[in-house]
Amino acid sequence: MKDNYIPLRVNRDFGEIISVYFDFFKQNIKNFTNVFISYNGLFMIGLLIASYLLVSGVIGLIAFETNNNSFSDSMGFEDNYYIYLVIGSGLFFIIFILVAILNYSLSTSYMIKYEEKKNNTFNKKEVWAFAKSQLGNIVLFILLLIPIYLAFMIVAIMMAIIPILGMFAQYIVQFFVAAWIGVSFFDMLNKQKGAIDAFGEGWRLVTKNFWKSVGVNFILGLLLGLLLMLTLMIPGIILGIYTFHVVENDVDFANSIVTTVVYTIGTCCILITAVYGQCLSQFVNGILYYALHEKTYNEHTRATIEQIGLND
Repeated sequence: MKDNYIPLRVNRDFGEIISVYFDFFKQNIKNFTNVFISYNGLFMIGLLIASYLLVSGVIGLIAFETNNNSFSDSMGFEDNYYIYLVIGSGLFFIIFILVAILNYSLSTSYMIKYEEKKNNTFNKKEVWAFAKSQLGNIVLFILLLIPIYLAFMIVAIMMAIIPILGMFAQYIVQFFVAAWIGVSFFDMLNKQKGAIDAFGEGWRLVTKNFWKSVGVNFILGLLLGLLLMLTLMIPGIILGIYTFHVVENDVDFANSIVTTVVYTIGTCCILITAVYGQCLSQFVNGILYYALHEKTYNEHTRATIEQIGLND
């Protein structure tokens, strides 16, 4: 594996970062997926439950509106469907936040271990142990994201007032914030520093390389989105065919167990794919971080030159 090792601490230009990302993705997709499944099993069960509640609520409300009648107890059933939706949405939101924290940490720790070991044969427990050792900083980092996202939302609303140009400016700010947060989080774990110091370092690295950071997040975000859409085509086609069957054959979907199971599994697949996409997006900023850090500090280059001098 060392012969296939992809050095990450290299100053790369825009095109090289994109190329290396996909090389890293192809080489590590199997091993990282194993890590992902190992530490997300409980959350996947939670997502399945949330999917069931959401599907039950939506199907119930559609059936209620379709077959609305004057029975006195009909409002009670409608309230139950809304309760399913509220509980399902709340459960999904909580799980999504927890999973985002977990997988941002796992994907970052995985890349750090890969660079440290110069291969991907390390134990998955090492990835978890490294992430767990930084738990305090990770929690503080997440808490600091709250005012950051609130500020971003205010800026986004102000830009939405400006026609056309405001939309483009909003996307630029969005990808800048994504790069800043991703690079800062990576610096915090890689250098084992405090969250505030990491945000400061991330800001310096990204602002000095503004268009490269924005461009990398835009292009790879777009490509990853297309990749995830292709991944969802199979469950999407199955759901589409089944929906056509339900409509054409006038199936009583409100009381059909099969309908609930099919839509629950389909919804769960979509949610899990969205969660997995978070990890892949952090790999983007991991490679970007190494490139920007090396460009700024030349640590790896100096270490290589010093090593050559010692060998001579």
